[in-house]
Amino acid sequence: MKKSLGLTIAILFIAAPALAAEPVYNTDAQPSPEVAPGVYGKMFNQVLSKFNLSIGGYVKLDYAYNSTNLGNNGVITPVSGAIPSKAISGTGTNSATFANQDQSVFSLKQSRIWFKVDGPSYAGSRTGAFFEVDFYGDNSASAESPMPRLRHAYGTIDWPRTQVLFGQYWDMFAPMLASTEDFRLASPQGAAYSRVPQIRLTQKMDFTADQQLKLVFAVQDPNQTGDNQGAVTGQYGPGVNYAGQIFYINKGLGVAPGYMSLTMNPLTVGVFGLYGTEKAPSNANKSLSSWGYGLYTFAPLLRSKDGVNRAMTLAFEGQAYTAGNLAYNSATSLSVVGTTPTGGTQGSTSNTLDAAGNQKPARNWAFIGQLKFFPIQDLGVTAGYGSRYAFNNGDYAGIANYQRQSRQIYANVTYDLNAAIRLATEYQNIETTYGNVNGVSGARASGVDNTVRLCAYYFF
Repeated sequence: MKKSLGLTIAILFIAAPALAAEPVYNTDAQPSPEVAPGVYGKMFNQVLSKFNLSIGGYVKLDYAYNSTNLGNNGVITPVSGAIPSKAISGTGTNSATFANQDQSVFSLKQSRIWFKVDGPSYAGSRTGAFFEVDFYGDNSASAESPMPRLRHAYGTIDWPRTQVLFGQYWDMFAPMLASTEDFRLASPQGAAYSRVPQIRLTQKMDFTADQQLKLVFAVQDPNQTGDNQGAVTGQYGPGVNYAGQIFYINKGLGVAPGYMSLTMNPLTVGVFGLYGTEKAPSNANKSLSSWGYGLYTFAPLLRSKDGVNRAMTLAFEGQAYTAGNLAYNSATSLSVVGTTPTGGTQGSTSNTLDAAGNQKPARNWAFIGQLKFFPIQDLGVTAGYGSRYAFNNGDYAGIANYQRQSRQIYANVTYDLNAAIRLATEYQNIETTYGNVNGVSGARASGVDNTVRLCAYYFF
């Protein structure tokens, strides 16, 4: 018994240094050492996963002054592209009620946090996952009451030239993300975007060490008319959207800063497209097609001297497309157009009502281009122009206040104080031209907003 007791005491003495190295929290102490002194004191401990886990994100404070009232979510521009017009009557968000007001807004909702996992190998591949949230879960909530919102969440299986991705990621249609500081990315003005559940296959084909062809194919959620959601029953929306991209990439011509100036991109040119069908109750249960196709390019006009330094780099990025029934990602201003039955109503921002089945996809075409220049490593200047047009104004007969055109001119300047803190300022001039104003056939009017934005980031 004495020998056992002595052996136990000896083991405890040997282990004491290791035990002492662990953080010890005494929550009974007054005041609690975990929260005093300082803001959070010594509340610090290592977080582990069964796989290699990285964590990151940023805090972002936005201030925006808008010359019109853009509503509860006015810190960023409307995803619909609808700017209030002094010529539109009523109390809608695009009416004179809001056009005659200005707005001053602060927000932290664009702050983000993400987790990245490097997992185990599989059949000669690397596996991983990525999870990201921001705080736009309820756009109607006040600025000081943000809610988490899922942005990206996906798993990947990577071989040297092949990748399989499953989860929520950027929509395959219209790959350009315009570098606007409001992070609406000029989506209603030629840079349509969304994040959707999908399964994606990427295959790279090398021509030389610097040149390759990238082929991407995906099936993704068909949410363009919403008839596969809510209380709709029956065989509605069973067909997925099929989407593809073909890009030629040449790394031998150098690289220049891309989206948010955090990546360095090579010359990339190619085509993209999407197709799907979906039954619609408002169209006598007949199918409506969804489609779109376009061209994309990224060109390092002045390339980085070493592939890392941004000083004296200049890049052009642009795309053009035509689309039908893709309002969910702002590629079109409406989902569908058509005539209405007796006593029916015609929506101005979503589906129209046509029990006779005479609807057809609303069509738009758009283009956008931007230049990004870095005179020195930490100072970036971006300027761009984009516009979305109704493909055929005759399609919108009978639809009051439809969008003939939505266009945006933007310019911003960013400056990195260090590896964590970025300051930015931006100017946007956005105009929406409306047709059939107040229900008068052929009548036109415009709504114009001028926005000045200040931003402060802290990357971690």
